[in-house]
Amino acid sequence: MAKQYETVIGLEVHVELATKTKIFCGCSTAFGGAPNTHTCPVCTGMPGSLPVLNKKVLEYAVAVGLATNCDITRVCKFDRKNYFYPDNPQNYQISQLYLPICRNGYVEIETKDGKKNVGIHEIHMEEDAGKLIHDDWADRTLVDYNRSSVPLIEIVSEPDMRSAEEVIAYLEKLRMLIQYLGVSDCKLQEGSMRADVNISVREVGASEYGTRTEMKNLNSFKAISHAISCERERQIDLLEAGKKVIQETRRFDDNKGESYPMRSKEDAQDYRYFPDPDLVPVYVDDAFLQEIRDRQPEFREAKMERYEREYGLPAYDIEILTGEKALADLFEAATAICGRPKQVSNWLMGETLRLCREKNMDASDLCFSPENLAKLIDLTETKTINGSVAKEVFEVMFEENIDPTAYVEEKGLKTVGDEGLLRKTVEEVLALNPQSVSDYKGGKQKAIGFLVGQTMKAMKGKADPGMVNQLLREYLDQ
Repeated sequence: MAKQYETVIGLEVHVELATKTKIFCGCSTAFGGAPNTHTCPVCTGMPGSLPVLNKKVLEYAVAVGLATNCDITRVCKFDRKNYFYPDNPQNYQISQLYLPICRNGYVEIETKDGKKNVGIHEIHMEEDAGKLIHDDWADRTLVDYNRSSVPLIEIVSEPDMRSAEEVIAYLEKLRMLIQYLGVSDCKLQEGSMRADVNISVREVGASEYGTRTEMKNLNSFKAISHAISCERERQIDLLEAGKKVIQETRRFDDNKGESYPMRSKEDAQDYRYFPDPDLVPVYVDDAFLQEIRDRQPEFREAKMERYEREYGLPAYDIEILTGEKALADLFEAATAICGRPKQVSNWLMGETLRLCREKNMDASDLCFSPENLAKLIDLTETKTINGSVAKEVFEVMFEENIDPTAYVEEKGLKTVGDEGLLRKTVEEVLALNPQSVSDYKGGKQKAIGFLVGQTMKAMKGKADPGMVNQLLREYLDQ
């Protein structure tokens, strides 16, 4: 009988915090500046420079800890993790080993078998390294220290996940909690959320863990899922062949579906951690902790219950709208202005998300205001413009955040409500299309759709389709 294997997975998730300045200095954290322009003696590791903790980093770390049911370490400190690499100018990284800010938490995820808690071993604060740019043409490597000392939290899970599906559910739950808190945008494609996957396999029923490997440089949920599947199969093939799995760090090539060794971890590297002598211990008192607790937002589960109670929306709408905080915020603000929750929901779930998919955008990238969305809905509901015109106006608003009322007036897009003009146009269309008239009278109901289209075309799209349909049937049924 073939052996059955179980996958055991734990994650180390790095989250770049959305502070305006770095963790230990006043340099900007803005993305995309010219190389080495967001730097100072502290973040470039100059001798004699002294770090000072950014309080906002501590606030954000504690907020995430509370949201993930962690114990908050009331007296914590920073440590030096010593290693040399060119993008690490101090030759050490300031991190937390002995007393991390958060410990012993969990998040609840939905799996195919129901709800499950994934344990969080710890969350610690640390600084990011710089960035190396390899110039193969000139055979040289350049370094940009703009990212050096950008604040991170590292969320270390317990090895509680058993499949790629559980890993993705865990990451999605983490991302949602963090986005709701507003402490990071968690964009994997921009590196503000990065996951290293620790994976091992063992026979079903075994109590001992297998030898684990670490998969690095995974920047999408799809790549993470693919890497887990491929690494599981690789390790099982080794065990089936009577070979051993080597404890090592591996780089995954998503295109080839293969991974390659980066460095061995058979003997754990000694980073020679010791307490950072330049940073004082951090004391978290009751008042500070209560202040952070009082600032916690309404999270998704509570928001979903309120949307059903307050707005009477279908469960499907609620699930989509609350999936991203930016979308939920836009929904609530627009609804407060126009008082039409279902119409706001329809525009966000339909045209908004369609354009987001086409342009590969997140809801957090949307530029149009809730005021303008509310105006567009009012224009549509009062039949000032028809549905097809509304979609055209929305596409412009999506790109440029134009005032739809002013735009409709300026472009002459208002619905033509002149019944005399409509009747005249309908009569002309019927006269020009005798075959469609004959088809309709012969029982082909679809023929009226063509006639509606021809009438709308003659009216340059500015007629009320309902009125056009009504008038056509009046003439055709005579």
